[in-house]
Amino acid sequence: MNTILFDLDGTLLPMDQDVFTKGYFKELAAKCAPFGLEAGPLVDAVWAGTAAMVKNDGAETNETRFWQTFAGILGERVLPLKEEFEHFYGQEFHRARAFTGENPLAARTVRAVREKGYRVALATNPLFPLVGVRTRLSWLGLTPEDFSLVTSYESSHFCKPNPGYYREVLAALGAAPQDCLMVGNDTGEDGCVVELGMDFYLVTDCLGGSGKPEDYRHGSFADCAAYLESLPAL
Repeated sequence: MNTILFDLDGTLLPMDQDVFTKGYFKELAAKCAPFGLEAGPLVDAVWAGTAAMVKNDGAETNETRFWQTFAGILGERVLPLKEEFEHFYGQEFHRARAFTGENPLAARTVRAVREKGYRVALATNPLFPLVGVRTRLSWLGLTPEDFSLVTSYESSHFCKPNPGYYREVLAALGAAPQDCLMVGNDTGEDGCVVELGMDFYLVTDCLGGSGKPEDYRHGSFADCAAYLESLPAL
């Protein structure tokens, strides 16, 4: 093993997914209101765009899938707002930090395994633009530059739990499944890596999925951090 893949939401960044999503959508609706987009139709269109990304078959990027679906519902008048969305994810989106928890171990752990010689990737479900990933990482004291690879909707053609997502990550890293440990909080979206031959550590602080924790190596993020920091240097 020489590569560690970290999930972001619920793993490095503690959160209740429902609470975070409601708070984030409230901020997005406030951003879009001056452009004549009502909150209800806006949120419905974002969910539809998200569903289109989750179902992506690899023919196009998740970004293309999202905007095709989003504009298909609200009309092409929303396409010029793409720049406003980018601005939102780099600015107003910071307010959504109030709907997440703290994890002072996140940055220390990522940097510790890098210093041991391990390659580190951020395998976050690519439903957000890179600027939105950068914003969420900043709440942890991290940046995309702390990772060898960061997945986002611009560069990804699949979503979790589609195995195509992980195959794309492995190809980008030039890694084999047996080289990798996936650290995630969801037994379905993250735990599916075992079917590809990857090792998996289930972080249980913000547990997701319907699988049984005892079926995997598991523990709190603090437990996981201790395990990772105990790994031999490469």
